[in-house]
Amino acid sequence: MPDGTATPRILVVGAGPTGLLLAGDLATAGIPVTVLEKRPHRISNLSRAFVLHARTLEQLDARGLADELEALGQPLDRLGLFGGLTIDLTGLHSRFNHLLVLPQYEVEKVLERRAVEAGADIRYETELTGLTQDATGVTVLTRGPEGRTQGDADGPADGPADGPADGRAETFRAAYVVGADGMRSAVRQAVGLPFPGRSVIRSVVLADVRLAERPPTVLTANAVGDAFAFLVPFGDGYYRVIGWNRARDVPDGEPLDLEEVRETVRLALGRDFGMHDARWMSRFHSDERQAPAYRAGRVFLAGDAAHVHTPAGGQGLNTGLQDAANLSWKLAAVAGGHADPALLDSYQGERHPVGRTVLRSSGGIVRLAMARRPWTLGARAALIAFLGAVGPVRRRVVGQVTGIGYRYPAPRGAHPLTGARVPDVALAGGGRLHEALRGGRFVLITPEPYEAGPGRADRLAVARWASGRRTTVLVRPDGYAAWAADAATPARTAAALARHLGPTA
Repeated sequence: MPDGTATPRILVVGAGPTGLLLAGDLATAGIPVTVLEKRPHRISNLSRAFVLHARTLEQLDARGLADELEALGQPLDRLGLFGGLTIDLTGLHSRFNHLLVLPQYEVEKVLERRAVEAGADIRYETELTGLTQDATGVTVLTRGPEGRTQGDADGPADGPADGPADGRAETFRAAYVVGADGMRSAVRQAVGLPFPGRSVIRSVVLADVRLAERPPTVLTANAVGDAFAFLVPFGDGYYRVIGWNRARDVPDGEPLDLEEVRETVRLALGRDFGMHDARWMSRFHSDERQAPAYRAGRVFLAGDAAHVHTPAGGQGLNTGLQDAANLSWKLAAVAGGHADPALLDSYQGERHPVGRTVLRSSGGIVRLAMARRPWTLGARAALIAFLGAVGPVRRRVVGQVTGIGYRYPAPRGAHPLTGARVPDVALAGGGRLHEALRGGRFVLITPEPYEAGPGRADRLAVARWASGRRTTVLVRPDGYAAWAADAATPARTAAALARHLGPTA
């Protein structure tokens, strides 16, 4: 930091994809970060998330991870929703004009490796039991694993001393805490933030099964009458089944057998593909909830801790990862002493409206998919025809589902590009924007050579357009335009850099 004091530590609670991306970004930026996770160090295959959308793949590309994940998954250029409605992704203005079918645990493996290699301290079997905050930081109480000290498995921490072997409480101190600990977030409860909403569907069945017949598409989904079903491969010979039958609206604890799963799939898809050898089955209910605030003082919420919604459209995992991409660079800038803490206020203003929109769109998809009354069936048919005929509306729907279409608020009078996603444009010399963003840097794209000044080399890359474009754009680490100007003077550019990156050394 500028005064020579140690950079403050940040605590992330939850080692799912959202928490791991956030931790990896902070560690890459040189910010000490500790992740607390109450689960054992075991990547679970029980996740319901199987889809990475284009905007998320772009964010991962800016971290050098997308190509590896693309090699593990299966691309799909069309997403079927309901009643014959199909979203064609081939026209997306993105390197990733498709969705990627990939189990969440594969994403977690890659994100965990990156975070650890960057220096993040991940503490498994460590549960948050209390949280208090004051003007200078947050104190977190935890209970560690029984039978060993807290430091035995994960190495020394720049914070608390090794805990006692019987798992008694330990205390952590941090400048900021991020709750990425899921729908039942202990962090959210500790700071007293409500989680209003309701259960939309009960008794959704989950199963991992083998199939005697291979489905016709990588991702198979349909809704007919009172049932819907979704099939997607793990890649190890098993398929995940998600299904719902209105006639079996029973509590989550009701016993589930393979024949009920088969029947649900037959109702929705016409056949069960010779389903056999279930290795796991369960029921769950799908909620729509959103915290009214994503921040309480020095504590932030991200991912399912901040918002949950139906799995329709595969937007849950993606929205959480994009929360993390938005918050991480802001925390790094403030903790590193390069930005005013007021920057953190923009997280609420930028991500809360996106979460609200995802709740509405995913909920709308489910309600239309399960339409059965004549007037709702008529409305669904009319919507399908409307989307097929009206290009701008169809593109808006595609933009929302894939995340490509979101932009953030801009100050009055700002250039039209400000707040918009900047595509992965070609840069002079043969590079791309996403490559220049790696390392969590801002990127200044200019029509002419520009000298950024001393003290910014680790936080700013300067590049020129490969084309003859004359606009100057300052791209944030999350790939959105922080500032733009046509025919910018060096003085205006210098002022913008000072405003967004702080003064030169």
